[in-house]
Amino acid sequence: MKLKYLLFSFASCLIMAQNNFQTPFEKGNGNQTVTYDEMNVYYQNLAKNFNSIQYLKKGEDDNGKPIYVVVFNPFPEKNLNQLRKEKAILLINNGIHPGEPDGIDATMMLMRDLATKKIKTPQNFIVAAISAYNVSGMLNRSSFSRANQNGPEQYGFRGTARNYDLNRDFIKADTKNARSFQEIYQWLKPDVFIDNHVSNGADYQYTFTYISTFKERLGNVLGDYFYNNYQAKNLEDLKKLGYESTPYVNIHGDVPEVGFASFEDSPRYSTGYTTLFNSLGTVPETHMLKPYDKRVDATYKYMLVNLQNLDKDYKKIKQLRAENLKQYQAGKQYGIRWKIDSTKYSTMDFKGFEGKYKPSEISGKPRLYYDRNKPFTKKIKLFTTAVPTGYITIPKYYVIPQSQYRVLEELKRNQIQMKPIKKDSLISVESYKINDFKTVKNPYEGHYLHFETTVDKSTKNQSFLEGDYLVPTNQEGIKYIIETLEPEALDSFFNWNFFDGILAQKEYYSAYIFEDTAAELLKNDKDLKQKFEAKKASDKAFADDGTAQLDWIYRNSPYFEEKTFRQYPIYRIL
Repeated sequence: MKLKYLLFSFASCLIMAQNNFQTPFEKGNGNQTVTYDEMNVYYQNLAKNFNSIQYLKKGEDDNGKPIYVVVFNPFPEKNLNQLRKEKAILLINNGIHPGEPDGIDATMMLMRDLATKKIKTPQNFIVAAISAYNVSGMLNRSSFSRANQNGPEQYGFRGTARNYDLNRDFIKADTKNARSFQEIYQWLKPDVFIDNHVSNGADYQYTFTYISTFKERLGNVLGDYFYNNYQAKNLEDLKKLGYESTPYVNIHGDVPEVGFASFEDSPRYSTGYTTLFNSLGTVPETHMLKPYDKRVDATYKYMLVNLQNLDKDYKKIKQLRAENLKQYQAGKQYGIRWKIDSTKYSTMDFKGFEGKYKPSEISGKPRLYYDRNKPFTKKIKLFTTAVPTGYITIPKYYVIPQSQYRVLEELKRNQIQMKPIKKDSLISVESYKINDFKTVKNPYEGHYLHFETTVDKSTKNQSFLEGDYLVPTNQEGIKYIIETLEPEALDSFFNWNFFDGILAQKEYYSAYIFEDTAAELLKNDKDLKQKFEAKKASDKAFADDGTAQLDWIYRNSPYFEEKTFRQYPIYRIL
């Protein structure tokens, strides 16, 4: 009888705790999301009542408001450096796009259920969550900015107080938010990362879709395990809980049954950034047209199955994260750019709605619509394999002049190890000259982004000053180092305009004076004269352009002493 009484008392206490700590979402009509102030009050109350919960200020939004991290840690040890040796860490990010608030509400319930032990207490990991990452966007509430979305009644806005999209800012870190995220990430060093979103695009039957981080960027050892084991088990378990899923439908303006490719989450995106440090990353994308309460429930349950499978597989994940680094050693090849391999694909039974066309009531022209009265299941192709389109050889060191202080600040924030050069030195290095690049015509997230960058390589002896830095590649952040410092990488610091000063000449000539100098040069330098005539003979446009001819002579003469022009100021030691 005593045991029955104890069990009854425990169950009664659990029910009372659940009722006392209902979230604003649970108290509402199923189509309402929490406000920023309500969220903070809720978590502060949870932390006061449960020793396993901490609610910590860990950063700052562009508008100066604090970014909070809620931590569930059921262990006596609270020092993360100690915990990390034996336990795994799961990091959840919410509200990066506050018009997609599903994760904010779902995580509040998840943390409550962990604290009250409605969910079995994890034995092998802790859970940390950024309660709302884009605070200024969350405060900018309305009912209309997500024109295609089915609820909630009010929600936040995608842009920050400075109108940045934070899910394009992870590598360039223009915002206070992104810098805060990097500090939070490096503080936690999570094994698994989840960034909760809501989709746009086509209509189909699924409530839950997902982006598994690009497995080739993750690395063969870890990528294969993530796709074929850990994520596969998560999705299998999620299906048992009532939510069959599909990879993120990466297609716009067409119907999904044509097949689609994996989304390339390069380092500008959240999971692209976390991949650089070997975290297993997922972006849940609940479907915008499904009811809000169902989307929140699907998000909750995906996080729940992650908890269960991380608890079982934490040792394997930690082991593979360490083994994965062995692929990235000095002298080995590294794929610097990628494309989807159209010759390799898998198939899946896709559950969609029939796409049809009818005259638009606006224009009278044919318009796409999905007929929900005609659901179907069709076998479609998924293209999930990528191949590199360019390689670099991993150097032993990068050398960064102290004048590149913005780059050094970024590396330090991301806990990249660096060694200052102790005295002025002449070092044999591999050097890059920027050969070619393209630039977007319109500003993109505060930048005129470069792309399709190519370099010319040479080896030379270069002078460096005391206080310049050697960056060894034999460290955990090796992929971050390569992806930021190699100009040809898609989201390199060069492509994000960190080095645009080298792309413009600083010294010029006056044509009316240099005409006489150029004539003397051609008269006295037979080799220059021969190359000049050959250029005119082979290039009619050049032969007809006197200005171009004079500039060619200048650039091929000793007077063109501008060593900094297109000289990439970061060097490599092989």
